[in-house]
Amino acid sequence: MEDKDKKGLVGRFFSRKKKPEELPEKPLASGDKPLAIEENAAEADKADSSTVAQESPVVNGADRETAALDEDSQQVNESAGLFSRLKKGLSKTRQRFVGTLDGLFYGKKEIDEEFLEQLEEILLTSDLGVQTSYRLFAEVEERVSHQALEDPKQLRLFLQQEIQKILQTAEQPWEINHKPYVIMAVGVNGVGKTTTIGKLAAIFAAQGKEVLLGAADTFRAAAIEQLEVWAERAKVPIIRQKMGADPAAVCFDTVQSAVSRGADVAIIDTAGRLHTKVNLMDELKKMKRVIEKALPGAPHEILLVLDANTGQNAINQARMFHEALGINGLVMTKLDGTAKGGVIVGVCDELKLPVRYIGIGEQLDDLRPFKAADFVNALFDRV
Repeated sequence: MEDKDKKGLVGRFFSRKKKPEELPEKPLASGDKPLAIEENAAEADKADSSTVAQESPVVNGADRETAALDEDSQQVNESAGLFSRLKKGLSKTRQRFVGTLDGLFYGKKEIDEEFLEQLEEILLTSDLGVQTSYRLFAEVEERVSHQALEDPKQLRLFLQQEIQKILQTAEQPWEINHKPYVIMAVGVNGVGKTTTIGKLAAIFAAQGKEVLLGAADTFRAAAIEQLEVWAERAKVPIIRQKMGADPAAVCFDTVQSAVSRGADVAIIDTAGRLHTKVNLMDELKKMKRVIEKALPGAPHEILLVLDANTGQNAINQARMFHEALGINGLVMTKLDGTAKGGVIVGVCDELKLPVRYIGIGEQLDDLRPFKAADFVNALFDRV
């Protein structure tokens, strides 16, 4: 019996030779089995069941591994999908800037004086900003003179790396480190400020944060109603007064309400202000002082929303708002609708401010956190 156990029940069943005496002497009725085979089949079934029970952890482990691979694959696909949408959103800027560069580089085997003149013109007309364009061109000239850059392929890679270095300074983590964390959103009319606020509210709410909106744009027709629509979409409360009310009073009420409700984030919408109008900028300064009076240390973030369509004028807007209020972060909107998206490079280079989000479309998930490497890779993708 011990020898048989060592051999294994399943092995004994399939390997044993049937003896003549075990075979039936007459044909069996349909469905009948010889007794010996029935006994061994029962033993084999029992053994198989035991084997399956012993091997089930391995099978489950394989299932878990497969599930993990599927999850990784899904994440990769989602990442690829987001990058594809970013590429699509930057297509106009890529065609105008990188496409023009590639047209200059095509067929060129050396960098000569004529080549450099054309490169300088491309940089200056690409909305990178005059200061940034001249700085990049000066670095190219220096490397060419020292023979560190000898062919257009090297030059293309050099420009890509230099632009990524500039943009990486703007990629900073946004730490919500106060409660309530008060955000004062500013910008000129038409940049998509109220829409950006609504999308940010939805993003923060999806992260499990308690969000409160303040409708302090009391001058523009339908501004309060527009913010109310976004509040409903994001399922967050809103503090408002009637149109024409004192915006500073709305700011005060919003902050006090955020404190009493125990909100995590309060986002205050302000009326669009022309950066060249001193009295309008003074109104924003007053709102900032009132917010600080309601909650010492607030606003914790003065968020400037810029429209990429304005091109190099966005640099001037950013500079003047920063001088007046002390901007903490930027959102660049409408990159998908313009060929002037290169302005983000000039803004980051001149002002050294963090870019929180960029807008590449109308959908909620088209407002996405700024990642310098993704942006540059999408921009310099082969046209």
